[in-house]
Amino acid sequence: MIDEMPWHELNRDGELTIRSSDPFSRGLETSLRQTLYAWNHVRCDMVVEPYVDISKVIRHSGFGISIAGDTILQGEGNDISSHRYSDQLATEEDLARLRVPDIELDVAATAAVEAMAHECLDGLLDVRMQGHVPWFSMWDDIEQLRSAESILYDLIDRPEFLLAIAERMTDVRLAELDILEEKGLVGYGNDRIHCTGAHTDELPAAGFDAARPRAKDSWTYGMAQLFVSVSDQMWSEMEIPSALRFDSRFGLGYYGCCDPLHDRVKWIRQIPGIRKLSMSAWSNIARGAENIGPDFMFSRKPNPAMVAMDEWVPELAVMDFEDVLEVTKANGCPVDFALKDISTCRSDPRRLWEWSEIAMRMVRG
Repeated sequence: MIDEMPWHELNRDGELTIRSSDPFSRGLETSLRQTLYAWNHVRCDMVVEPYVDISKVIRHSGFGISIAGDTILQGEGNDISSHRYSDQLATEEDLARLRVPDIELDVAATAAVEAMAHECLDGLLDVRMQGHVPWFSMWDDIEQLRSAESILYDLIDRPEFLLAIAERMTDVRLAELDILEEKGLVGYGNDRIHCTGAHTDELPAAGFDAARPRAKDSWTYGMAQLFVSVSDQMWSEMEIPSALRFDSRFGLGYYGCCDPLHDRVKWIRQIPGIRKLSMSAWSNIARGAENIGPDFMFSRKPNPAMVAMDEWVPELAVMDFEDVLEVTKANGCPVDFALKDISTCRSDPRRLWEWSEIAMRMVRG
């Protein structure tokens, strides 16, 4: 699959030009045009369902502390930006500010959105009203409230304080999940999980009720990318206890993102329901395949820099596929590929088109 594309660079022939004027229909048209673009140019093993998911309007009060800092935008139309965060959780007193959110379904606004969706789509596609599918990138959240520097210093200076933050954040997120379940606001039926396919016959769980989905009817995913620079033991102490508490509520799970996890598989195995492990461009793929074996999906994230260089060199994509397919075959690993985090293709969409052609040729042998 190809996901997270630089849409602001791809509209060569008007395929992505939005013609709607109403804000709701513009959002819907954007999504549909992007789906058609992907189908026409970078299809790979893409699946398009006969429905459109429309988000229910859920009012969420937040967790009591807001992100503060500076943001640097990367250019018009680009949703990638750089951040410098201020520490909002520097003391025990600050920790007490983290609170369980108030969550309510805005019934009137949801009914209005659903009516507009039907007006646009009836006779063409079904409408499926969706709740929120929570994921657990706790340390990404904490990093935005503190800054990477503050956390990394506290790993040495105040590890007990960091563990207290992790415990409190996990308590709050689990309470949030309880509220979503109680009010029937959990999403379900994911067809993707973290930019990869999520189709499965293991979900939903027995006793499923579409009017009141539960966490165990859905996938979730988690990561702790901040800890790529710390020891495996320290990462496991800071991350795994909280991941166990949260992820065990869900039916199935995906773990990891850009973090290299090749030597951390033994700890991730403790998390029930894990089916996919991210193997990023910074992973040792041979060790990762050996440690994963046939037990989980080796979810490969090729380096998106290959489509962002001064010149497009297709042979680099071929070499990446060859290397991964060799080690996964040798170790009996199921494998998928997801080219993602593509902030630029140098305004040359054909790089992505060619990557998709290479992908399908390589995986079909």
